[in-house]
Amino acid sequence: MLFLGFSAGVPLLLVFGTLSAWLRTEGVERAAIGFISWVTLAYGLKFAWAPLVDRLRLPFAGRALGQRRSWMLLAQGGIIFGLLAMAAQDPLASLTHLVLFAVATAFASATQDIAIDAWRIEIIDDDYQGAMAGAYQLGYRLGMILAGGGAFTIAEFYSWPAAYACMAGCMLIGVATVLLIDEPPRRQDAPAPGHGAALGKGAGQQAPAFPYAGRRLLQGLRQLRAWFADAVAGPFIEFFTRYGAFAVVVLGFIMVFRLSDITLGVMAIPFYIDMQYRALEIGLVTKTVGPVVTIAGALLGGVLVARYGAMRMLLAGTLLVIATNLLFAWLATQTPLRIELGGIAVPVWLALVVGADNIAAGIAATTFVAYLSGLTHRAYTATQYALFSSIMLILAKFIAGFSGVVVDAADYVVFFIYAAALGLPSVALIIVLARYERIHSPRHQ
Repeated sequence: MLFLGFSAGVPLLLVFGTLSAWLRTEGVERAAIGFISWVTLAYGLKFAWAPLVDRLRLPFAGRALGQRRSWMLLAQGGIIFGLLAMAAQDPLASLTHLVLFAVATAFASATQDIAIDAWRIEIIDDDYQGAMAGAYQLGYRLGMILAGGGAFTIAEFYSWPAAYACMAGCMLIGVATVLLIDEPPRRQDAPAPGHGAALGKGAGQQAPAFPYAGRRLLQGLRQLRAWFADAVAGPFIEFFTRYGAFAVVVLGFIMVFRLSDITLGVMAIPFYIDMQYRALEIGLVTKTVGPVVTIAGALLGGVLVARYGAMRMLLAGTLLVIATNLLFAWLATQTPLRIELGGIAVPVWLALVVGADNIAAGIAATTFVAYLSGLTHRAYTATQYALFSSIMLILAKFIAGFSGVVVDAADYVVFFIYAAALGLPSVALIIVLARYERIHSPRHQ
């Protein structure tokens, strides 16, 4: 899980924060960078092809490696190709091509996430999902350290294309992991009556006496209907049947949970550059030291969830994210302060604010992953988890795309206060969810 988390963490920044730094240093406008962040909407739309990953067995590789591993390997190949293609582009001369290859990389990365999430949920019992989420976040953040601080360092001493080519090579760690791990047993719990199986009713009935070609066509249509009912409609129907009308509240909470930190994240790197921090400083603090603190927060989050429960920690994590976003508004009013430590100039305020922000993000992320994992049904792990994580990203990524417009219309202080305020709906919905869980818990009943 640690190495798979690493493989999932590498590509994200390369089509998001690190890409924003590359574009800004080349002189691309902030508003354009904000809109280019919509590349990561691929992560928010992955529920659309999750049923294929969940049910479609790839030829050759599917038989040799199994359902989950074969899809992971295919996605990793797409990521490597996309990163190498991005490395071959000039942001000013061929920005359109660079963005198109970034879209392809994000699509492959989102596909890898679908397969990894399904593997994580299926390979081990529910009691250990908190630990699995912690290990995943640890590996994920290590991958982000490499794709952030590592890429910034390579870009500082060599070039951005060299950095992206090196990151493509690092994806081979994920490839090796897929070849070494076991395929999980497919625990296909039977859907409850009225779910996808009912929609596919009649798929196995005897065909009427049509000519041979007609019978084959009819059989194929029935199989397609049964597949659609089970793989596509079934996961959605199962979830709404389980929660009833309250499912809308659950999905609403998932949709708004990350509005605050994703909106801030789009403009974070341009903000550091505009504040005259050097690329090496940004890489050291925000993409190396920061993620190390996030790892500590992620591991701490796993312990706290086990101790205090998911709902309490969701509320605590959300409040911490809001508070640290406000720290960025304060940072925007400060002149960069650097002190010498061992011959290295350390930007003090930047390090403190980024450290606080990352530990809050680590706690919130681990808690949220554990919460989403608990919502899935074993018969539809890949599709339902992809649905939840997609809903989490669609609205947040769309709103975040206008971040550059907000900064240009106002300033960074106003923008960071606006980003913090976007976390308030999450606080209200967590309180509603906690009350629902208390009422419907077995102890209460």
